[in-house]
Amino acid sequence: MTAKSATAAARATVYGYPRQGQHRELKKAIEGYWKGRVDADTLRTTAAGLRRTNWLQLTGAGLHEVPTGDFSYYDHVLDTSVMVGAIPARHRAAVEADALDGYFAMARGTQDVAPLEMTKWFDTNYHYLVPELGPDTVFAADSTKQVCELREALALGLTARPVLVGPVTYLLLAKPAPGVAADFDPLTLLDRLLPVYAEVVADLRAAGAEWVQLDEPALVQDRTPAELNAATRAYRDLGRLPDRPKLLVASYFDRLGDALPVLAKAPVDGLALDFTGAAAANLDALAAVGGLPGRRLVAGVVDGRNIWVNDLAESLATLGTLLGLAGRVDVAASCSLLHVPLDATAERDIEPQVARWLAFARQKTAEIAVLAKGLTGGTDTIAAELAANRADLASRATSPITRDPAVRARAAAVTDADARRSQPYTERAAAQRARLRLPLLPTTTIGSFPQTSDLRTARADLRAGRIDSAGYEERIRAEIGEVISFQEKTGLDVLVHGEPERNDMVQYFAEQLTGYLTTQHGWVQSYGTRYVRPPVLAGDISRPEPMTVRWTTYAQSLTPKPVKGMLTGPVTMLAWSFVRDDQPLGDTARQVALALRDEVDDLESAGSSVIQVDEPALRETLPLRAADRPAYLAWATEAFRLSTGGVRADTQIHTHMCYAEFGDIVRAIDDLDADVISLEAARSHMQVARELAGHGYPREAGPGVYDIHSPRVPSTGEAAALLRKGLEAIPAERLWVNPDCGLKTRGWPETRASLENLVTAARTVRTELSAS
Repeated sequence: MTAKSATAAARATVYGYPRQGQHRELKKAIEGYWKGRVDADTLRTTAAGLRRTNWLQLTGAGLHEVPTGDFSYYDHVLDTSVMVGAIPARHRAAVEADALDGYFAMARGTQDVAPLEMTKWFDTNYHYLVPELGPDTVFAADSTKQVCELREALALGLTARPVLVGPVTYLLLAKPAPGVAADFDPLTLLDRLLPVYAEVVADLRAAGAEWVQLDEPALVQDRTPAELNAATRAYRDLGRLPDRPKLLVASYFDRLGDALPVLAKAPVDGLALDFTGAAAANLDALAAVGGLPGRRLVAGVVDGRNIWVNDLAESLATLGTLLGLAGRVDVAASCSLLHVPLDATAERDIEPQVARWLAFARQKTAEIAVLAKGLTGGTDTIAAELAANRADLASRATSPITRDPAVRARAAAVTDADARRSQPYTERAAAQRARLRLPLLPTTTIGSFPQTSDLRTARADLRAGRIDSAGYEERIRAEIGEVISFQEKTGLDVLVHGEPERNDMVQYFAEQLTGYLTTQHGWVQSYGTRYVRPPVLAGDISRPEPMTVRWTTYAQSLTPKPVKGMLTGPVTMLAWSFVRDDQPLGDTARQVALALRDEVDDLESAGSSVIQVDEPALRETLPLRAADRPAYLAWATEAFRLSTGGVRADTQIHTHMCYAEFGDIVRAIDDLDADVISLEAARSHMQVARELAGHGYPREAGPGVYDIHSPRVPSTGEAAALLRKGLEAIPAERLWVNPDCGLKTRGWPETRASLENLVTAARTVRTELSAS
């Protein structure tokens, strides 16, 4: 861009912002409410304060328009279900009795009522609550939350834009309600839903909204002609509403493809498009349809999902090209900043050179403001910012931190044979049965046990120097002893050490691998009040020394039953980290896989007969477009096999996946060549077992019978019923019995009761099988 630009003043904005607060105040308030320590008014006051702080931070950073409605107590898709009145029948009484308690009941369940199903939000690690719809669903508008939050922002004198999940995406994310035919298509409810959206939009207009944003990320996936026609109808009808606010339709996470002409032709006032990564293809596609003459384009040129500083010059070049394609061009992140931590300046322990490369939510808003200024006034107005940005980018590109020749040489020497077990599964299964001697329907858990306040206190005391490493390790040994003792008394067949020493299933390993760095305050919402601190993958990966062997070996010394070695797989190590963007993901995955291979080999040498390499993120990282999936699955499955390919036939390799749509990757699950896979199945009523059976999956599987993301304790009868449903799809000799996921977030009382019921259910069904 030239120093003098003729463009109208560009506005800077975002689609959403981290909800938790600088010190996770929202998490603490909500969990306090659940425990009865915080009342509803205090919770609402805390939430309102966090919204105000967020908006003022955004405007203080130079943003001209703030989002409203993106803030949530639990999940924005659940908020949308409330907004349109799609309350499941089993929760209506609770919602009518107390809206807030009913809301949390839908999210978490109660002892008597199951929650909504939970799954991943597109290809992120954020989980949303799946709407349950059927032919009898009656929608009814409730715009209370959206209107109230808009009015809060307007009262501060801010320019605010309500953000809603769009009607097409909402229906495409939904599933048939329990008892509804599996082939029911929620999209058939569109004509019933649109008048409700029209009412909400009208309410927002009456409350003072000039613009309303409708998010349609589902349109970046491959869509059928019928689905694209639904989008055409939706925005034809909404666009023709009388006396409406201006409508901005947003998409993100990938390129729009065939949906772009649909939206470009719709009678709406603007589009918000992602122009980062694969979505950069939106630029040429927008030009091909003639752009958006006379309309608004919000250009997502700052990556909203990763934490590296933006290349300001490159983004300005993109923005300059876009100027000729729309009536006005504004600047934004590529998606909501919900997916990144709040503030990089809070990280005091990161090496200063590396800290220069990082941009969390606050830093990204500053980048957006700089780009808007440069787009309006030309490059001379941001010359100092551009020079500093060039220096930061050069520092990273030339840093020895990012490259290790030995790691690269080892990865380059990998052969196809390295990523294959030396024996076929049938031979391995026989050898493992002879070694392990497990009963029919063997019982186990996924790995972690409750992380008690005592454990968290012990870690904090160690960091603060209040106890020494010897005192800390004694506490860990005692916890492992308690976990092993409980499992033996309960009657579980394959045990775990409980992972008391681990802060997080990815961070724990990242802290012990070269090439990673970890944060102190880099919290990101995973679901509800569950926040994680994704490590940052900054350089080449290697394992200096064993990471898990010591504690696994100690646990095994306490029991004659097999104790699983527990590792996090290479794809999940990438998916739940902020990955480097300066080399292909497949190259990074191979480096991580080789580091894990060393750990697997050491566990086997130390006597482990069962080793679990978790890959819950395999489906999550699946590209949104089918054309991109074969290449991803090739390197992802190779990385897993490379991690596990060196063990003996009688060493049983497990893997675990949870909270995803597994039907899309059943063939890839087979290609992992694990001996046993455990999967989430309780909330989806054993759907995955049917999908495995339909594929002809030949190995052993443990579809979960205990939903660990709810505080309710499943009864023996409930677990047995799910187990019997699993047996309809998977033969008893290949069926395992386990929870959906790890037990880290649960309390000990519910964990004890639930696992006791799980073991009793397995014994009950074993007896039934022996009698039949």
